[in-house]
Amino acid sequence: MAGGGSGSAAAAAALSFCRQAWEPVLAKARRAVVFLDAACAESLHWGGGGAARLLAAGALRVKELSSFEAGGPGQPKALFVVSGLLRGRTADTIRDVLSLSSFQYCVVFTAASPAAHLLAQRGGAEHDAGSAAAAFELFEEKMCQWMGNLGYTAEVLHVPLLLAPISAHLFVMPAFSSLFPLMPQDLPRLNSSRPEKRKLSSLSDLDFASLPTELQLQIRMLVSGLNALFEFLDVREESFAIGTLSKVIAGDLANYALAKNRRKTAQGRASVIFIDRTLDLTGAVGHHGDNLAEKVLSVLPKLPGHANDVMVNMVELTALQTPDDSCCIIAPGCLAQPNDTAAKALWESFMNLKHKEAVMEVRRHLVEAASRENLPIEMSMGRVTPEQLSSYIQLFKNNFKALENHCGLLQLVLATIQTLKHPKNAKWDNFLAFERLLLQNIGESEMPSVLNQLLPMIKSHNKRKEDDYNCEDFLILLVYIYSVAGEVRAGKVLDEAEAEVKKALVQAFCDEPQLSSLLQKITGCDSAQTLTFEKAMAAVDSIFKSLWDVSKARMHMKQFNSVHIPGSNIHQATYKPLLKQVVEEIFNSDRPDPVDIEHMSAGLTDLLKTGFSMFMKVNRPHPGDHPLLIFYMVGGVTVSEVKMLKDLISARKPSVQVIVLSSTLLTPLHIPELLFAADHLQPDIGI
Repeated sequence: MAGGGSGSAAAAAALSFCRQAWEPVLAKARRAVVFLDAACAESLHWGGGGAARLLAAGALRVKELSSFEAGGPGQPKALFVVSGLLRGRTADTIRDVLSLSSFQYCVVFTAASPAAHLLAQRGGAEHDAGSAAAAFELFEEKMCQWMGNLGYTAEVLHVPLLLAPISAHLFVMPAFSSLFPLMPQDLPRLNSSRPEKRKLSSLSDLDFASLPTELQLQIRMLVSGLNALFEFLDVREESFAIGTLSKVIAGDLANYALAKNRRKTAQGRASVIFIDRTLDLTGAVGHHGDNLAEKVLSVLPKLPGHANDVMVNMVELTALQTPDDSCCIIAPGCLAQPNDTAAKALWESFMNLKHKEAVMEVRRHLVEAASRENLPIEMSMGRVTPEQLSSYIQLFKNNFKALENHCGLLQLVLATIQTLKHPKNAKWDNFLAFERLLLQNIGESEMPSVLNQLLPMIKSHNKRKEDDYNCEDFLILLVYIYSVAGEVRAGKVLDEAEAEVKKALVQAFCDEPQLSSLLQKITGCDSAQTLTFEKAMAAVDSIFKSLWDVSKARMHMKQFNSVHIPGSNIHQATYKPLLKQVVEEIFNSDRPDPVDIEHMSAGLTDLLKTGFSMFMKVNRPHPGDHPLLIFYMVGGVTVSEVKMLKDLISARKPSVQVIVLSSTLLTPLHIPELLFAADHLQPDIGI
């Protein structure tokens, strides 16, 4: 399935895996009240056909997994679908729901494998099927107790529901949206949490056993999910890693008992390359992507409970008259349209075409839909404007049959209109121009002068105009500067320049009349009234520690140690994405052994092969060896990066198939939260 054939056979198989993973759930949905957690809801939303598929399978109701939800009278069957372990918060919530209801038959599907449950209870061995079954049987007994009768029926089953297919080649894992590579400032905390063990001198000493329990469990759940995908694809993979957390994940996959068994019989071959996001944050916070999907995802508000979709205001298609853009009477639209062929094709255009081309595709699709419904549309050529698209949308307004037939398409058209009109969209080009200027200056000047250039632009809320940068924008720009500059030379001049920027940022934080969600998380304050000068100062100091970590992220690399190409008399300075460098190295016609792409061995044979290759002619595994290339970006990936990967590989070796996997789909604002406000060492997995 993975080798040869059409360029998208493996990606199409991965999409089938996403849909088929839901089949056991659907088979149990008849006459059940279904409770889903956010990550499983998001996987269903993109790839399982949405709540409509559960209702079509006979579900009575579909509800959020919450202690405030319950079944009604005459509803004896419950179906729970969860992404994590049956412990802690998840177990407590299931108990609460069962206690408030009168269910007699309860089924739980968990995406966390039996191996992850065994690791959580630190009992049994990974390959001990009896121990795995016992872990689930124990929870079945508990559920009968919570239902109030040990004679009632309870079942616990495992299904790999971790993937959400965003596009033909891109799959994210909503349950791991908080997974992010560790930074050097995490090291003291890591060492203090393991006093009886050998202290780690640097992150390069990191291994699976040295990680906190929460992170071990998160990685094991990820690895077991990947193993299920590779089993479906029938591939035997070689694992490669770039970055410290990637090495731990790739090593765990290489040595995972079920994966070793699978590799003995799998027919296809694949290379899986794990890459730490922190090695190139420039690509994640930059605005160089000329791409409609990226702008829509960056500009529109997030769909509640979702990490990878947005809310589309549908009021324009109704008779409701309201000046309120965030009107919440009408249910929002969204980008995921798994059951609508035309909308899916348009979404692929959002992902793969240049911004202008994608907007023209929006108009073409809209005109074709109107023509099919015999609506009186006048086609106009030339530039597409949001006003023109709005006038076409009005034709559908009172025609319920046309609305129903093209509902998915209309949601994407409205998303386009709202993005083009949004004030943040106008700011996108400002960011791009300033980033280009920064690229040039970083090559010509030292870091202090680059920071001094930024300083006068940091303004307090009452001095800012609409097109000025706000606090969050400055955090994005600071990440861009420190990531693209790489390792900076410390010294008195830099200390002084940083002190001035810190002072201005602290003042700006303190002058905010309302703290945004991001600033609340960074400062630990839930309102502007509780934010003191000392708390703001502590938050800004912590931000700069992280920025220094970002600047040193590539210092151990021999080959991929820079993403900045300085300018010259005839060329402007440019940003060269790490992913582009990796692909160039993989398909280098001289095929040298990659220096920074580390092969993760799965046992003694591989170790011996690697050892012998130092003394004699033995071919070490190379990521370019196989017909399927799977990239996993640990910490998120952008739409532009996925498109770049596909374009680069199809230009260099069209016969190679590509699948891109990641923990989440990134927009520039994601990174300050993941970098400055998340607990990388102890992610919240609910235990």
